[in-house]
Amino acid sequence: MNTRVLIAEDEPHIVESLSFVLSRSGYEVSSVLDGEAAMQRLRADPPDLMILDVMLPRLNGFEVLKQVKSDPSLRSVRVIVLTAKGQAHDRRMAEEIGVDGFMTKPFSNREIVDEVRRLVP
Repeated sequence: MNTRVLIAEDEPHIVESLSFVLSRSGYEVSSVLDGEAAMQRLRADPPDLMILDVMLPRLNGFEVLKQVKSDPSLRSVRVIVLTAKGQAHDRRMAEEIGVDGFMTKPFSNREIVDEVRRLVP
């Protein structure tokens, strides 16, 4: 069975780029454009890993991450947080909540694939 990755990102070109590179690497990829949609998808059909943008409409990435890590039925979903800021406090906050991986934009395709492979071999 293929490893399933959910991308929660509101910038279409980033979704397209991530979907392409991860699909090409053998992952089954789906995407949502806001935090509420991410939570709905997670509850309906949890993936193995989620790539989560911090700056999302409706529910930001930190709120989604808190809900995932505090829900026993979702806690096993690995989460990589993406942030454009790269600010130390974003990383610290994500780590305090329990994030599994952290990437700053811009990132290379190789970096993202390597990080996904590290978390869901």
